[in-house]
Amino acid sequence: MIKTDALIIGAGPTGLFTAHQLKLIGLNCEVVDNLDKIGGQCIELYPDKPIYDIPAIPECTGEELTNNLINQLKPFDIKFHLSERVEKVKKNNGNWEVKTNKGTEFSTPNIIIAGGVGSFEPRKFSPKECEKFEDKSVFYSIKDKTIFKEKTVSIFGGGDSALDWAIELSKDSKINLIHRRDEFRGAQATVDKMHELAKSNKINLFTKCQLKSVIGKENLESIEIEHDNKVIKNLKTDYVLGFFGLIMQLGPISNWGLNIDKKTISVDTEKFETNQKGIFAVGDICTYPGKLKLILSGFHEGALAARACFKLARPNEKYRFEFTTSSKSIKDRLGVKE
Repeated sequence: MIKTDALIIGAGPTGLFTAHQLKLIGLNCEVVDNLDKIGGQCIELYPDKPIYDIPAIPECTGEELTNNLINQLKPFDIKFHLSERVEKVKKNNGNWEVKTNKGTEFSTPNIIIAGGVGSFEPRKFSPKECEKFEDKSVFYSIKDKTIFKEKTVSIFGGGDSALDWAIELSKDSKINLIHRRDEFRGAQATVDKMHELAKSNKINLFTKCQLKSVIGKENLESIEIEHDNKVIKNLKTDYVLGFFGLIMQLGPISNWGLNIDKKTISVDTEKFETNQKGIFAVGDICTYPGKLKLILSGFHEGALAARACFKLARPNEKYRFEFTTSSKSIKDRLGVKE
């Protein structure tokens, strides 16, 4: 059981800045995120798109913003639990006991939900039999590309992720690229490179096709793809990769007894606390009169929620607001030498 002053659910920009605010005032925190990387929507949905409304930063991409927030956290030792989703939350002697889908357990007086619009989950293949091969032969993201070396890999999708991985893995693997349309949504340079590799037979390209079934007992042996004209083709393959984008789910949060309205959580505007004492919500997932879904708003909400957490984590201490420009204790936490 990990004991911490606060548990943040969500490693997007709001969650990262909230972690910074908690550490700045001397509280410990840990962060859980369903994705396999830090950055939330900024990394998954628009890593290369410019953002224009971050104070004092005229323009930055989602990736640049994420990297800057990570750098801001470098003075602090914050543990991230990635590819984990909080499944169970229950009250016990004034603390919240939290358990993830991987069995990690926390005990904390404060939970801060900074999960954007919910947890991101990959869109999956329609055939139900794919489930038994998930995380063995069927994947929706790549953590270790070396397992595909000198294997036959069937990649489904028509966006940047599918094309980028088809091009990358074609260096050492036999690639089947399958897409349900003739047109591709990826960057034109990437589409051109893929077609070039297809012409040289380094990528086997199948368009207007979808996965019909996967075949195998213990191990995946082959797949069947169906063309729009109903012709079915069998392809021997070792691995199947699906890149169909992400769907956003509220997930287990909906069962925590929170005041949920249209997939958002109602909070007060003093502490950004929910109807459950010690559970806060910040960022796009929270709602209140006048709410603006801006990253700037999330930073403000996280700062106030962090200070409200102090009262529950340190009930015998009085919180005293300090400016970073003049506080010696804050400078010590940041490792600033005077």
